[in-house]
Amino acid sequence: MGEPVRTLSYGSWPSPVDAALAAAHDGRPDEVGFVGDEVWWTAPRPAEGGRRTLVRRHADGTEEAVLPAPWNVRSRVIEYGGRSWAAVTTDAGPLVVFVNFADQRLYSFAPGGDAPRPLTPLSAVGGGLRWIEPDPRPEHGEVWCVLEEFTGEGPTDLRRVLAAVPLDGSAADDRDAVRELTAERHRFVTGPRVSPDGSRAAWLAWDHPRMPWDGTELIVADIGPEGTFRDARAVAGGPEESIAQADWAPDGSLLYASDRTGWWNLYRDGRPLHAREEEFGGPLWKLGQRWFAPLDSGLIAVLHGRGAAVLGVLDPETGEVVDAAGPWTEFAPALAAHGERIAGVGAGAHSGFEVVELDARTGRARVIGAPYEDATDPAYYPPSRIRTFTGPGGRDIHAHLHPPHHPGCRAPDGELPPYVVWAHGGPTSRSPLVLDLEIAYFTSRGIGVAEVNYGGSSGYGREYRNRLRGQWGVVDVEDCAAVALALAEEGTADPRRLAVRGGSAGGWTTAASLATTDVYACGAISYPVLDLAGWGAGETHDFESQYLESLIGPRAEVPDRYTERSPAEHAESVTAPFLLLQGLDDVICPPAQCERFLARMAGRGVPHAYLTFEGEGHGFRRAETMVRALEAELSLYAQVFGFTPPGVAALELTR
Repeated sequence: MGEPVRTLSYGSWPSPVDAALAAAHDGRPDEVGFVGDEVWWTAPRPAEGGRRTLVRRHADGTEEAVLPAPWNVRSRVIEYGGRSWAAVTTDAGPLVVFVNFADQRLYSFAPGGDAPRPLTPLSAVGGGLRWIEPDPRPEHGEVWCVLEEFTGEGPTDLRRVLAAVPLDGSAADDRDAVRELTAERHRFVTGPRVSPDGSRAAWLAWDHPRMPWDGTELIVADIGPEGTFRDARAVAGGPEESIAQADWAPDGSLLYASDRTGWWNLYRDGRPLHAREEEFGGPLWKLGQRWFAPLDSGLIAVLHGRGAAVLGVLDPETGEVVDAAGPWTEFAPALAAHGERIAGVGAGAHSGFEVVELDARTGRARVIGAPYEDATDPAYYPPSRIRTFTGPGGRDIHAHLHPPHHPGCRAPDGELPPYVVWAHGGPTSRSPLVLDLEIAYFTSRGIGVAEVNYGGSSGYGREYRNRLRGQWGVVDVEDCAAVALALAEEGTADPRRLAVRGGSAGGWTTAASLATTDVYACGAISYPVLDLAGWGAGETHDFESQYLESLIGPRAEVPDRYTERSPAEHAESVTAPFLLLQGLDDVICPPAQCERFLARMAGRGVPHAYLTFEGEGHGFRRAETMVRALEAELSLYAQVFGFTPPGVAALELTR
């Protein structure tokens, strides 16, 4: 017989899911690609300073990390980065080109050979020279990619063009040896995709104040014999049409994902391949994200769905989509294809992300890399489910509910559990319904979690995404509050023990919620936006420097709104205890925002803690940081909600 079930108050349940375990399993494989017949990808190493390494899967199924520490495969272009490596096969084996995070230079190397050698120079100007989406073109002796070049010391003093870097290393100390493929026509560009016959290139471009999910242009140019781009022209897109990805089919036709109908659907040479009210694309937060991949047969591997993105194969002649069978309910936009083989990164509600291969000929899908293995007894995972709530005006609010769950504990009769509302970042993003040990860290202790995909989230069509236009700090706050109050009203959550937490844009929503509502007893705020006036006027990076023009409204027309919405301007309204977490190397949401907010809170007697982390930027990557942050957050809830979590040191709160 099993152990008897113990009766303990919510929050005080002992759990094997500790902070170290959650931190060790943070992050996921990404940037999947084929190198010949092999599948390669990048993988996180939280215990190695948070770096990302490059992993190779050999023909016999073994995995090898081909870049030891301190190499860190990660680009800082637009600060969020994206596709940072590529490889081609040669007679001597693979030739790999990658971006190293520390100096942002392009390097090349042959696995098993000499150490990586630099292909690009350093620059002492501003943030230097940065590169992304490398595409080795041995026929031209070059790597084609995106160059982000700082022209001054300010965060917006830069230019972006398509460029060609010599593979022979002649540009390692000579900026003039880098050949620019395009003029500086647009503020933002993605890497060129070259047609199968090498005669044309296609890429995406957009300009301030638009974000890529607002409107992009699809540009096509002819490629001359010497590798020059000629007659660049826009063939699709516009200010109110977002093209998320473009690529060439084997027959030379141009495929792209456009939301011209209100949903990202696929088109071939301007003609729709299907008409569905679901997404076949997403917000381009990182350059090189891939939601579809053409196959040699003419079929197309696709990610699609409402909310969750699942892997399927689209027949462009019939519009039929056949989904891969398996436990994966969510795929990351990291598809790659080789022949009829498809590789991607999938996860499920009870399993983490792993590298999956689908054979389009047989329909068989299997895990081929980074296999998910339960780090603890899955009986401690929450029974998560999708919910749709009703918000102000009767609008739908999509959410994921993760109730408290422990196989050996129950709460006393009549006690309702505390719940934490999680507001995701972006805000044009979405919380996926996948196993997250950070969530299980709380639910296995008796604290419920509600992830809210508030109005403005992606995955539900352009109309849902546009709800946040001019309404950031209103719709997101209202939707999170509506979910929290609904859980309390239906008897799922204790109305006196509700909390809110989030990072980046989610940190903004958390702070704004504490400043403008009385729903929550406390909040955990990570690397947030707090002061719109400062953040939108030179305190953040170029990519999002005019994001507020759509989220808040044109500054020239509604200047007062920037003050009215900022939590930093309403510090006197924050009366609930809070935890503030900040990376000191964050250039997206810099520490100055937190410092001004705290200065205005000084002397007001509100219990709070401010934890800063050296060497961390926007989002925490180091295991020791994540452990400290998680345990501090749990201690905040324990002190406010009135329970004692076993094995966790008390967070010191100041007033």
